[in-house]
Amino acid sequence: MSSHDAAVSDEALLAALFTDAHTARSFRDEPAPIEQVRRAYDNARWAPTALNSQPMRLDLLASPEARQRLAPLMAGMNQEPVLSAPLALIVSADLALDKSMRELGTSEQMLARLAGSLEMRKSLARDSALIQLGYLVLALRAEGLDVGVMTGADLAGVDAEFHADRPWQAIAVVCVGHGDADAFNPRAGRHEFDAVSQVL
Repeated sequence: MSSHDAAVSDEALLAALFTDAHTARSFRDEPAPIEQVRRAYDNARWAPTALNSQPMRLDLLASPEARQRLAPLMAGMNQEPVLSAPLALIVSADLALDKSMRELGTSEQMLARLAGSLEMRKSLARDSALIQLGYLVLALRAEGLDVGVMTGADLAGVDAEFHADRPWQAIAVVCVGHGDADAFNPRAGRHEFDAVSQVL
């Protein structure tokens, strides 16, 4: 039974997910339990992706040593958040998604098309992984965690360091934890609905 007809009206929940949430740049010395990330993923995975491809892959850098391996590959201003966060996620797209999609019930005809086209696999994997990243950010916020999404990095270097043995292509790094008092910049502007839409 679908529950999509029931609008979410909890203003505090909507504020926690959207209007009150800010990108975190520094973090308190408090853990970000892996179990919370697991719950966030378990919720986010039900949201739609193209062909139900589900290509997002995660490296959870929970140890200081792992985050120190990542930090030199980040752009200068992004190194400190990686080092200060209790957890950093490397979010990647699986370029061999045609193999995992078989487990999700994809037709053999579509799997054959994907297997024969690296360009198609790259496009599908990256687009849907980016969509999943958006879902994951909201799910992590729903767990009470602050997040900072960063793409300023040597992503090819990240792959060489962390993915030499697998066909994962890094698309972003997400710092996860509890933001400290100076973690959040003032809210920047956002476009109004009428400025970005047309009704036809």
